[in-house]
Amino acid sequence: MTAVEKEFLSFISKFDSKPFKITIGEEEHIIGTGEPVFSVKVNKTPSIKDLLTSTSLALGEAYMNKDIEIEGDLYTALYNFLSQMDKFSTDKKSLKKLIFTSLSKKNQQKEVSSHYDIGNDFYKLWLDETMSYSCGYFKSENDSLKDAQYNKVDRILEKLLLSEGMTLCDIGCGWGFLLIEAAKKYKIKGLGITLSKEQKKKFEERIKEEHLEDYLRVELMDYRDLPKQNLQFDRVVSVGMVEHVGRENYELFMSSVKKILKPGGLFLLHFISSLHESPGDPWTKKYIFPGGVIPSIREMEDIACELKFYTLDVESLRRHYNKTLLCWNENFQAHKEEVLKMFGETFVRMWELYLCACAATFMNGIIDLHQILWSNGVNNDLPMTRWY
Repeated sequence: MTAVEKEFLSFISKFDSKPFKITIGEEEHIIGTGEPVFSVKVNKTPSIKDLLTSTSLALGEAYMNKDIEIEGDLYTALYNFLSQMDKFSTDKKSLKKLIFTSLSKKNQQKEVSSHYDIGNDFYKLWLDETMSYSCGYFKSENDSLKDAQYNKVDRILEKLLLSEGMTLCDIGCGWGFLLIEAAKKYKIKGLGITLSKEQKKKFEERIKEEHLEDYLRVELMDYRDLPKQNLQFDRVVSVGMVEHVGRENYELFMSSVKKILKPGGLFLLHFISSLHESPGDPWTKKYIFPGGVIPSIREMEDIACELKFYTLDVESLRRHYNKTLLCWNENFQAHKEEVLKMFGETFVRMWELYLCACAATFMNGIIDLHQILWSNGVNNDLPMTRWY
Protein backbone atom coordinates (compact mmCIF):
# COMPACT_ATOMS: atom_id res chain seq x y z
CA MET A 1 0.00 0.00 0.00
CA THR A 2 1.37 3.42 -0.98
CA ALA A 3 1.78 6.33 1.43
CA VAL A 4 -1.19 8.13 -0.17
CA GLU A 5 -3.37 5.05 0.25
CA LYS A 6 -2.33 4.66 3.88
CA GLU A 7 -3.19 8.31 4.62
CA PHE A 8 -6.57 7.89 2.94
CA LEU A 9 -7.36 4.71 4.86
CA SER A 10 -6.36 6.36 8.13
CA PHE A 11 -8.63 9.35 7.38
CA ILE A 12 -11.61 7.28 6.28
CA SER A 13 -11.29 4.95 9.29
CA LYS A 14 -12.80 7.56 11.61
CA PHE A 15 -16.17 7.06 9.86
CA ASP A 16 -16.71 3.88 11.78
CA SER A 17 -20.16 4.19 13.34
CA LYS A 18 -21.68 2.26 10.41
CA PRO A 19 -19.51 -0.67 9.26
CA PHE A 20 -18.53 -0.78 5.59
CA LYS A 21 -16.02 -2.54 3.36
CA ILE A 22 -13.50 -0.56 1.38
CA THR A 23 -11.29 -2.01 -1.36
CA ILE A 24 -8.09 -0.15 -2.23
CA GLY A 25 -6.09 -1.84 -4.97
CA GLU A 26 -6.09 -5.54 -4.09
CA GLU A 27 -6.62 -5.02 -0.37
CA GLU A 28 -9.97 -5.16 1.43
CA HIS A 29 -10.57 -3.40 4.75
CA ILE A 30 -13.54 -3.34 7.10
CA ILE A 31 -14.21 0.02 8.73
CA GLY A 32 -16.19 -0.24 11.95
CA THR A 33 -17.45 -3.29 13.77
CA GLY A 34 -19.95 -5.81 12.44
CA GLU A 35 -21.29 -6.89 9.07
CA PRO A 36 -20.63 -4.21 6.40
CA VAL A 37 -23.79 -2.38 5.34
CA PHE A 38 -22.24 -1.10 2.10
CA SER A 39 -19.06 -1.46 0.03
CA VAL A 40 -16.71 1.05 -1.57
CA LYS A 41 -14.16 0.47 -4.32
CA VAL A 42 -11.32 2.99 -4.66
CA ASN A 43 -9.91 3.22 -8.19
CA LYS A 44 -7.90 6.38 -7.57
CA THR A 45 -7.11 7.57 -4.06
CA PRO A 46 -8.09 11.15 -3.10
CA SER A 47 -5.26 13.13 -1.50
CA ILE A 48 -5.28 13.84 2.21
CA LYS A 49 -4.88 17.56 1.41
CA ASP A 50 -8.12 17.57 -0.59
CA LEU A 51 -9.95 15.56 2.07
CA LEU A 52 -8.90 18.01 4.79
CA THR A 53 -9.78 21.04 2.66
CA SER A 54 -13.25 19.64 2.01
CA THR A 55 -14.20 16.04 2.66
CA SER A 56 -17.48 16.63 0.83
CA LEU A 57 -15.80 18.09 -2.26
CA ALA A 58 -13.04 15.47 -2.39
CA LEU A 59 -15.36 12.47 -2.06
CA GLY A 60 -18.06 14.01 -4.26
CA GLU A 61 -15.65 14.67 -7.12
CA ALA A 62 -14.10 11.23 -6.68
CA TYR A 63 -17.53 9.66 -7.15
CA MET A 64 -18.33 11.86 -10.17
CA ASN A 65 -15.06 10.86 -11.84
CA LYS A 66 -15.43 7.15 -10.94
CA ASP A 67 -12.32 7.33 -8.77
CA ILE A 68 -14.61 5.90 -6.11
CA GLU A 69 -17.49 3.52 -6.83
CA ILE A 70 -20.27 2.32 -4.58
CA GLU A 71 -21.12 -1.35 -4.89
CA GLY A 72 -24.84 -1.78 -4.38
CA ASP A 73 -27.51 0.82 -3.63
CA LEU A 74 -26.15 4.37 -3.58
CA TYR A 75 -28.87 5.75 -1.29
CA THR A 76 -28.29 3.05 1.32
CA ALA A 77 -24.55 3.74 1.34
CA LEU A 78 -25.05 7.49 1.62
CA TYR A 79 -27.71 7.15 4.31
CA ASN A 80 -25.25 5.25 6.48
CA PHE A 81 -22.13 7.25 5.65
CA LEU A 82 -23.63 10.76 5.76
CA SER A 83 -25.01 10.19 9.23
CA GLN A 84 -21.41 11.03 10.21
CA MET A 85 -21.15 14.36 8.42
CA ASP A 86 -20.09 15.99 11.66
CA LYS A 87 -16.72 14.28 11.08
CA PHE A 88 -16.23 16.00 7.68
CA SER A 89 -13.44 18.56 7.34
CA THR A 90 -14.03 21.99 5.76
CA ASP A 91 -11.37 24.66 5.45
CA LYS A 92 -13.59 27.74 5.14
CA LYS A 93 -10.65 30.05 4.61
CA SER A 94 -9.38 28.11 1.57
CA LEU A 95 -12.92 27.76 0.20
CA LYS A 96 -13.98 31.35 0.88
CA LYS A 97 -14.73 32.22 -2.76
CA LEU A 98 -16.79 29.06 -3.22
CA ILE A 99 -18.73 29.23 0.04
CA PHE A 100 -19.33 32.97 0.26
CA THR A 101 -20.43 34.14 -3.18
CA SER A 102 -21.69 37.59 -4.20
CA LEU A 103 -25.28 38.44 -3.24
CA SER A 104 -25.68 40.94 -6.09
CA LYS A 105 -28.71 40.64 -8.36
CA LYS A 106 -26.50 39.86 -11.32
CA ASN A 107 -24.65 37.02 -9.59
CA GLN A 108 -27.76 35.52 -8.04
CA GLN A 109 -29.47 35.56 -11.43
CA LYS A 110 -26.47 33.67 -12.81
CA GLU A 111 -26.50 31.16 -9.93
CA VAL A 112 -30.22 30.44 -10.24
CA SER A 113 -29.98 30.07 -14.02
CA SER A 114 -27.09 27.61 -13.70
CA HIS A 115 -29.46 25.15 -12.02
CA TYR A 116 -32.98 25.87 -13.27
CA ASP A 117 -32.10 26.70 -16.87
CA ILE A 118 -30.44 23.35 -17.56
CA GLY A 119 -33.48 22.83 -19.77
CA ASN A 120 -37.18 22.02 -19.44
CA ASP A 121 -36.61 18.84 -21.46
CA PHE A 122 -34.23 17.60 -18.76
CA TYR A 123 -36.57 18.29 -15.86
CA LYS A 124 -39.53 16.76 -17.71
CA LEU A 125 -37.70 13.42 -17.70
CA TRP A 126 -37.85 12.90 -13.95
CA LEU A 127 -40.31 15.36 -12.41
CA ASP A 128 -43.97 14.43 -12.50
CA GLU A 129 -46.35 16.05 -15.00
CA THR A 130 -47.09 18.98 -12.63
CA MET A 131 -43.43 20.02 -13.07
CA SER A 132 -43.17 20.57 -9.32
CA TYR A 133 -39.56 20.74 -8.12
CA SER A 134 -40.16 20.85 -4.37
CA CYS A 135 -41.23 18.56 -1.54
CA GLY A 136 -44.48 16.63 -2.08
CA TYR A 137 -46.95 15.60 0.64
CA PHE A 138 -47.73 11.90 0.88
CA LYS A 139 -51.09 11.34 2.56
CA SER A 140 -50.72 7.58 2.20
CA GLU A 141 -48.12 4.98 1.25
CA ASN A 142 -49.91 4.45 -2.04
CA ASP A 143 -49.71 8.07 -3.19
CA SER A 144 -47.81 8.58 -6.42
CA LEU A 145 -45.37 11.46 -6.85
CA LYS A 146 -48.08 13.30 -8.80
CA ASP A 147 -50.58 12.70 -5.99
CA ALA A 148 -48.07 14.05 -3.48
CA GLN A 149 -47.51 17.24 -5.46
CA TYR A 150 -51.24 17.87 -5.75
CA ASN A 151 -51.56 17.17 -2.01
CA LYS A 152 -48.76 19.63 -1.23
CA VAL A 153 -50.28 22.44 -3.26
CA ASP A 154 -53.77 21.79 -1.86
CA ARG A 155 -52.34 21.91 1.66
CA ILE A 156 -50.58 25.23 1.03
CA LEU A 157 -53.66 26.80 -0.57
CA GLU A 158 -55.84 25.66 2.34
CA LYS A 159 -53.42 27.20 4.84
CA LEU A 160 -53.59 30.48 2.90
CA LEU A 161 -57.42 30.52 3.29
CA LEU A 162 -58.04 31.80 -0.24
CA SER A 163 -61.30 33.09 -1.65
CA GLU A 164 -62.44 34.34 -5.05
CA GLY A 165 -60.97 37.66 -6.13
CA MET A 166 -58.00 37.59 -3.73
CA THR A 167 -54.54 38.48 -4.99
CA LEU A 168 -51.65 36.04 -4.54
CA CYS A 169 -47.95 36.54 -5.24
CA ASP A 170 -45.70 33.49 -5.65
CA ILE A 171 -42.04 34.41 -5.14
CA GLY A 172 -39.96 31.83 -6.98
CA CYS A 173 -42.95 30.38 -8.82
CA GLY A 174 -41.09 27.66 -10.73
CA TRP A 175 -43.11 26.30 -13.63
CA GLY A 176 -46.32 27.71 -12.16
CA PHE A 177 -48.29 24.72 -10.88
CA LEU A 178 -49.25 26.30 -7.54
CA LEU A 179 -50.64 29.48 -9.09
CA ILE A 180 -52.46 27.52 -11.79
CA GLU A 181 -54.21 25.41 -9.14
CA ALA A 182 -55.00 28.52 -7.09
CA ALA A 183 -56.57 30.24 -10.11
CA LYS A 184 -58.60 27.18 -11.14
CA LYS A 185 -59.89 26.32 -7.65
CA TYR A 186 -60.25 29.73 -6.02
CA LYS A 187 -60.35 32.18 -8.96
CA ILE A 188 -57.61 34.33 -7.45
CA LYS A 189 -55.54 36.88 -9.36
CA GLY A 190 -51.92 35.80 -9.26
CA LEU A 191 -48.43 37.03 -10.05
CA GLY A 192 -45.49 34.66 -10.23
CA ILE A 193 -41.88 35.83 -10.31
CA THR A 194 -38.80 33.79 -11.20
CA LEU A 195 -35.19 34.35 -12.31
CA SER A 196 -35.32 31.38 -14.68
CA LYS A 197 -36.07 32.11 -18.34
CA GLU A 198 -36.88 28.44 -18.94
CA GLN A 199 -39.42 28.40 -16.11
CA LYS A 200 -41.04 31.64 -17.27
CA LYS A 201 -41.37 30.30 -20.81
CA LYS A 202 -43.04 27.08 -19.66
CA PHE A 203 -45.33 28.87 -17.20
CA GLU A 204 -46.54 31.24 -19.92
CA GLU A 205 -47.32 28.25 -22.13
CA ARG A 206 -49.31 26.63 -19.33
CA ILE A 207 -51.29 29.83 -18.65
CA LYS A 208 -52.42 29.82 -22.29
CA GLU A 209 -53.17 26.09 -22.29
CA GLU A 210 -55.37 26.50 -19.19
CA HIS A 211 -56.98 29.73 -20.53
CA LEU A 212 -55.98 31.61 -17.40
CA GLU A 213 -54.73 34.80 -19.05
CA ASP A 214 -57.29 36.88 -17.08
CA TYR A 215 -56.06 35.44 -13.79
CA LEU A 216 -52.30 34.90 -13.96
CA ARG A 217 -49.11 36.48 -15.16
CA VAL A 218 -45.44 35.68 -14.68
CA GLU A 219 -42.48 38.05 -14.65
CA LEU A 220 -38.73 37.59 -14.78
CA MET A 221 -38.02 39.53 -11.60
CA ASP A 222 -35.79 39.63 -8.54
CA TYR A 223 -37.69 39.64 -5.24
CA ARG A 224 -35.92 42.91 -4.37
CA ASP A 225 -37.80 44.63 -7.19
CA LEU A 226 -41.28 43.62 -5.99
CA PRO A 227 -41.83 46.62 -3.70
CA LYS A 228 -41.05 48.95 -6.62
CA GLN A 229 -44.11 47.64 -8.50
CA ASN A 230 -46.47 49.39 -6.04
CA LEU A 231 -48.57 46.25 -5.76
CA GLN A 232 -50.39 44.94 -2.68
CA PHE A 233 -51.39 41.31 -2.22
CA ASP A 234 -53.81 39.52 0.08
CA ARG A 235 -51.50 36.50 0.20
CA VAL A 236 -47.84 35.76 -0.51
CA VAL A 237 -46.27 32.32 -0.89
CA SER A 238 -42.70 31.25 -1.51
CA VAL A 239 -41.76 27.60 -2.05
CA GLY A 240 -38.11 26.53 -2.08
CA MET A 241 -36.77 29.96 -3.01
CA VAL A 242 -35.37 31.58 0.16
CA GLU A 243 -32.51 29.05 0.09
CA HIS A 244 -31.11 31.04 -2.87
CA VAL A 245 -31.27 34.43 -1.11
CA GLY A 246 -28.16 34.22 1.08
CA ARG A 247 -27.98 34.62 4.86
CA GLU A 248 -27.16 38.35 4.73
CA ASN A 249 -30.29 38.95 2.65
CA TYR A 250 -32.90 37.07 4.71
CA GLU A 251 -34.05 40.29 6.36
CA LEU A 252 -34.21 42.05 2.99
CA PHE A 253 -36.28 39.17 1.60
CA MET A 254 -38.71 39.22 4.52
CA SER A 255 -39.03 43.01 4.49
CA SER A 256 -39.76 42.88 0.74
CA VAL A 257 -42.65 40.51 1.50
CA LYS A 258 -43.81 42.84 4.28
CA LYS A 259 -44.01 45.77 1.86
CA ILE A 260 -46.23 43.97 -0.65
CA LEU A 261 -48.52 42.15 1.82
CA LYS A 262 -51.71 43.83 3.01
CA PRO A 263 -52.21 44.27 6.78
CA GLY A 264 -53.61 41.01 8.14
CA GLY A 265 -52.54 39.19 4.99
CA LEU A 266 -51.01 35.71 5.13
CA PHE A 267 -47.52 34.66 4.10
CA LEU A 268 -46.49 31.02 3.77
CA LEU A 269 -42.79 30.19 3.50
CA HIS A 270 -41.86 26.63 2.45
CA PHE A 271 -38.11 26.08 2.82
CA ILE A 272 -35.33 23.59 3.48
CA SER A 273 -34.18 24.27 7.04
CA SER A 274 -31.47 23.23 9.45
CA LEU A 275 -31.07 23.14 13.23
CA HIS A 276 -27.97 25.32 13.14
CA GLU A 277 -26.70 28.09 10.88
CA SER A 278 -24.08 26.93 8.38
CA PRO A 279 -22.51 28.45 5.25
CA GLY A 280 -23.41 25.32 3.29
CA ASP A 281 -21.86 22.21 1.80
CA PRO A 282 -18.93 22.90 -0.58
CA TRP A 283 -19.71 20.14 -3.10
CA THR A 284 -23.37 21.15 -3.34
CA LYS A 285 -22.43 24.81 -3.74
CA LYS A 286 -19.91 24.06 -6.48
CA TYR A 287 -21.93 21.63 -8.57
CA ILE A 288 -25.64 21.87 -7.73
CA PHE A 289 -26.79 25.09 -6.05
CA PRO A 290 -24.17 27.84 -6.34
CA GLY A 291 -24.74 30.36 -3.56
CA GLY A 292 -27.31 28.15 -1.83
CA VAL A 293 -27.63 28.57 1.94
CA ILE A 294 -30.08 26.75 4.23
CA PRO A 295 -31.76 28.89 6.91
CA SER A 296 -32.53 27.80 10.44
CA ILE A 297 -36.04 28.26 11.81
CA ARG A 298 -34.78 30.46 14.62
CA GLU A 299 -33.17 33.02 12.33
CA MET A 300 -36.28 33.27 10.12
CA GLU A 301 -38.52 33.56 13.18
CA ASP A 302 -36.24 36.20 14.69
CA ILE A 303 -36.59 38.35 11.58
CA ALA A 304 -40.34 37.68 11.38
CA CYS A 305 -40.75 38.83 14.99
CA GLU A 306 -38.99 42.13 14.32
CA LEU A 307 -41.25 42.73 11.30
CA LYS A 308 -44.40 41.92 13.32
CA PHE A 309 -45.18 38.77 11.37
CA TYR A 310 -47.28 36.62 13.72
CA THR A 311 -46.60 32.88 13.58
CA LEU A 312 -49.79 30.88 12.97
CA ASP A 313 -48.45 27.44 12.01
CA VAL A 314 -45.17 25.56 11.68
CA GLU A 315 -45.04 22.12 10.05
CA SER A 316 -42.16 19.78 9.25
CA LEU A 317 -42.28 17.77 6.00
CA ARG A 318 -38.80 16.26 6.41
CA ARG A 319 -39.70 12.63 5.68
CA HIS A 320 -41.98 13.72 2.85
CA TYR A 321 -38.95 15.27 1.16
CA ASN A 322 -36.98 12.07 1.64
CA LYS A 323 -39.70 10.18 -0.21
CA THR A 324 -40.03 12.87 -2.88
CA LEU A 325 -36.30 12.68 -3.62
CA LEU A 326 -36.38 8.88 -3.80
CA CYS A 327 -39.23 9.14 -6.31
CA TRP A 328 -37.23 11.64 -8.35
CA ASN A 329 -34.20 9.36 -8.28
CA GLU A 330 -36.32 6.41 -9.41
CA ASN A 331 -37.56 8.48 -12.35
CA PHE A 332 -34.04 9.71 -13.04
CA GLN A 333 -32.70 6.15 -13.13
CA ALA A 334 -35.50 5.15 -15.53
CA HIS A 335 -34.34 7.89 -17.93
CA LYS A 336 -30.62 7.59 -17.23
CA GLU A 337 -29.68 6.72 -20.81
CA GLU A 338 -31.45 9.81 -22.12
CA VAL A 339 -29.64 12.05 -19.62
CA LEU A 340 -26.37 10.32 -20.52
CA LYS A 341 -26.85 11.27 -24.17
CA MET A 342 -27.72 14.84 -23.22
CA PHE A 343 -24.93 15.59 -20.74
CA GLY A 344 -22.49 12.66 -20.38
CA GLU A 345 -21.55 10.26 -17.59
CA THR A 346 -19.99 12.75 -15.15
CA PHE A 347 -23.21 14.77 -15.10
CA VAL A 348 -25.29 11.63 -14.56
CA ARG A 349 -23.16 10.53 -11.61
CA MET A 350 -23.22 14.08 -10.20
CA TRP A 351 -27.00 14.24 -10.39
CA GLU A 352 -27.68 10.82 -8.89
CA LEU A 353 -25.26 11.66 -6.07
CA TYR A 354 -27.17 14.90 -5.45
CA LEU A 355 -30.60 13.21 -5.37
CA CYS A 356 -29.51 10.31 -3.16
CA ALA A 357 -27.38 12.43 -0.82
CA CYS A 358 -30.24 14.88 -0.28
CA ALA A 359 -32.66 12.03 0.41
CA ALA A 360 -30.18 10.58 2.91
CA THR A 361 -29.58 13.86 4.75
CA PHE A 362 -33.31 14.49 5.12
CA MET A 363 -33.81 11.01 6.55
CA ASN A 364 -30.89 11.53 8.94
CA GLY A 365 -32.28 14.86 10.11
CA ILE A 366 -29.20 16.75 8.93
CA ILE A 367 -31.60 18.99 7.04
CA ASP A 368 -35.36 19.47 7.37
CA LEU A 369 -38.24 21.00 5.41
CA HIS A 370 -40.59 23.45 7.08
CA GLN A 371 -43.68 25.41 6.16
CA ILE A 372 -44.27 28.48 8.32
CA LEU A 373 -47.49 30.48 8.08
CA TRP A 374 -47.46 34.09 9.29
CA SER A 375 -49.98 36.92 9.35
CA ASN A 376 -48.84 40.46 8.64
CA GLY A 377 -49.72 41.91 12.02
CA VAL A 378 -52.54 40.60 14.15
CA ASN A 379 -55.42 38.97 12.26
CA ASN A 380 -58.45 38.23 14.45
CA ASP A 381 -60.71 37.35 11.52
CA LEU A 382 -59.17 33.94 10.85
CA PRO A 383 -60.92 30.79 12.14
CA MET A 384 -59.73 29.88 15.64
CA THR A 385 -58.98 26.24 14.82
CA ARG A 386 -55.64 25.21 13.39
CA TRP A 387 -57.17 23.23 10.53
CA TYR A 388 -59.63 25.60 9.02
